[in-house]
Amino acid sequence: MFNLNLFKNIAVPLYIFVYLIIPYSAITKTLKVDFIRNLENSLNSRDLKLIKKNFRNDEYQNILKQFSKITNDFPDSKWKIKRLKSQIPNIDILRIKVLGKKIVNNEIHILESNFDYLYSILNGKITEGNIKNLFTTIRNDNNKIDISFNIPDKVLTGSKYDIDIILNKPLEDVIIVGTIIPHQVSSFFEQEIILEPLSSGGIFKITRAPAKAGIQIWSGIIAHPEGIINFTKSIEIVDKL
Repeated sequence: MFNLNLFKNIAVPLYIFVYLIIPYSAITKTLKVDFIRNLENSLNSRDLKLIKKNFRNDEYQNILKQFSKITNDFPDSKWKIKRLKSQIPNIDILRIKVLGKKIVNNEIHILESNFDYLYSILNGKITEGNIKNLFTTIRNDNNKIDISFNIPDKVLTGSKYDIDIILNKPLEDVIIVGTIIPHQVSSFFEQEIILEPLSSGGIFKITRAPAKAGIQIWSGIIAHPEGIINFTKSIEIVDKL
């Protein structure tokens, strides 16, 4: 296991990814602009009455739980929501951005999460919510690290694909460490993450998609002298492109 003492404030809690994967913030009843605006205001003012009114109760309870997690960790977090044109019958799509920051050990950690939320309406209530195209970062480097994330949004079942996290300006004599792992939300707390030296200037991985359609999720960390970058990316596994 690599010596983490070489990096300041390396112990960013990995559990933080869990609530970035679960759909707690991206739900609406209609496609009306005023409703989307009201939904934004509801989330940003921490008043979830609108969500309670428009969700099935079990989904509302899950949203409430996850919303509390993110607002506790990022008290100033803000939501931005816009409608996307849907090509799927009876399915609506919202594009969600969540921004936030917090101070840990006198350093500012910046959250940015982007994802699409697909949903349908049954008996006037939001139901069958589904997250796609999730990409989340939490970083404390003040954007000093020049990094590129080349991870596909969608791949075929059973196919091989590349995951490339590239440090565009790697340091010659300084060891950078990191890792990337696949996971399921239900078992995430049980996983131990081990950072390894990244002598090649990033993370370069060839992997294979599951045999069944669904969602595959990858989470990782890059630890650099300028700071730490946590990231989470969802990949849609499909039978045909």
